[in-house]
Amino acid sequence: MPISDLSLRKALKLSFADQVLLRRELRTFIRTERNRENGADQGGGDFYGPFWRDAKQHALGLSDLSTDTEARIDANPRRANLYPELRDGFLLWWGQRRRWTNAPYEQGARHFGSVELHEAGISISVENLLSVIDGRGDEYLVYPYFFPAPVVSEEAASIALWVCSQALPRVPAQQIRVLDVMRGTTFSLDRNPLSGDERATFCAMLNRVVSEYEALIEE
Repeated sequence: MPISDLSLRKALKLSFADQVLLRRELRTFIRTERNRENGADQGGGDFYGPFWRDAKQHALGLSDLSTDTEARIDANPRRANLYPELRDGFLLWWGQRRRWTNAPYEQGARHFGSVELHEAGISISVENLLSVIDGRGDEYLVYPYFFPAPVVSEEAASIALWVCSQALPRVPAQQIRVLDVMRGTTFSLDRNPLSGDERATFCAMLNRVVSEYEALIEE
């Protein structure tokens, strides 16, 4: 079952989507998988990847996100709707809302991992984080959520923080952030403490996603 491997951001989007959005996303997912199986060229690549590479460079002081975003849009006009919103949200957070030091940042280590949710038959991957070390030597990891909808809720943030802490056991959980990029909003354990039922809640939501996926496959 192809849906057995999901990125955390995709799993959050599907789990918290309303019924209309969920069915639309799953139909696209199924169509993409069938085209891949048939050898069709998917094209396009990772829509959000170029933006996030530029954002990480901006955080390290190596480039300017506003300039880079304009260049990305010039290269591919399909980015004209969402990239400016992502840029504005990221810059709002980076310039005003983050609560670290204002000293220059260094590149942190590359971290990635996954969590096996056997109850739902799904593996959730955590990758492509922003990793920076501040002037005091503290490393912070930021996991990005890019999608316009659904917005990251308090419940979604708690689940995401739990997944990140499980997937990255060598990283102090207090230094992990989940960033809703478009809204410029971050979530962390000091403001979003875990309740202890995140795994059970997430698995129940993912089981709903899997059931809907299987029903659409049969259509």
